Amino acid sequence: MRALVTGGAGFIGSHLIDRLIGRGDEVVVLDNLSSGNLEFIQAHLDSGKATLVEGDITRFEDVEPAMKGIDCVFHLAANPDIRLGTRVTDTDLQQGTIATYNIVESMRLHDVKTIAFASSSVVYGEDAPLPTPENHGPCLPISLYGASKQAGEGLISSFVGTFGIQAYIFRFANIIGTRGTHGVIFDFIHKLKKDPSRLEVLGNGRQEKSYMEVGDCVDAILHVMSISDAPLNLYNLGSHDTASVRRIAEIVVETTGCHDASIEYTGGDRGWAGDIPRAMLGIEKMLSTGFDVRYNSEEAIRHTALALIEEIGLHEEMNT
Repeated sequence: MRALVTGGAGFIGSHLIDRLIGRGDEVVVLDNLSSGNLEFIQAHLDSGKATLVEGDITRFEDVEPAMKGIDCVFHLAANPDIRLGTRVTDTDLQQGTIATYNIVESMRLHDVKTIAFASSSVVYGEDAPLPTPENHGPCLPISLYGASKQAGEGLISSFVGTFGIQAYIFRFANIIGTRGTHGVIFDFIHKLKKDPSRLEVLGNGRQEKSYMEVGDCVDAILHVMSISDAPLNLYNLGSHDTASVRRIAEIVVETTGCHDASIEYTGGDRGWAGDIPRAMLGIEKMLSTGFDVRYNSEEAIRHTALALIEEIGLHEEMNT
């Protein structure tokens, strides 16, 4: 199979490429490298098993030529900073909605029949039952990022109905793990790197969500795609439980060795405008396929904290 991975030099994309190449696929990476890291995929590029197309998914003229000869698209690229949408309000429109249109329209022009789309739990909004099943509706997102993901789902499902493509829509929990470049664990580690005596936590620390390790996430994607063959396939991907931001802060303080750091909360029930204080996905549909995660939330958090600390050399730096 010849696969196109948008955002392939990024956190989730690079792990997916490891799996695709490991099973013998040929990979084309479409990435503008604004937040991706070539080091994550350099070995695959050097081997010739992956090819980089440096382009911007918001530009149709960059996307359309990259689609030639592709069998399946894994559309992962999006705005990585949800909070940015509160300041630059067309960020998610451009990098989410318009970019997804560019992908599916290019697929139509080149007769590419299959797409896997990285959506998010934030499409459900904040009034959904917990754990939230795939059939919950109406979905009423409260962030511009969530709105762009819901719009992307709608575009893709309309191309399934109108042009006969096959789609896999995956609504992710919070995905964490090695090579992480943003998110709460990444932010906490870098705050402690800057000031080991103090850790600021946005909100009251009682925000509670489910976390999924990135290897589990990409394995779940490929597993579902191998056994589900409906025209439109919608799956939540997450873990069995949740963890609070307060607990994440405690784990990061412990794993960094900054035991004397004071954890200070800014207050309020959410970290930023559009943040959802409590979220947990129902994963029964994923489990029914025979797939289960290796890590639950707290295990994934500790694994991620240790990995990111090693990746940035924090212990060595603090001991010099």
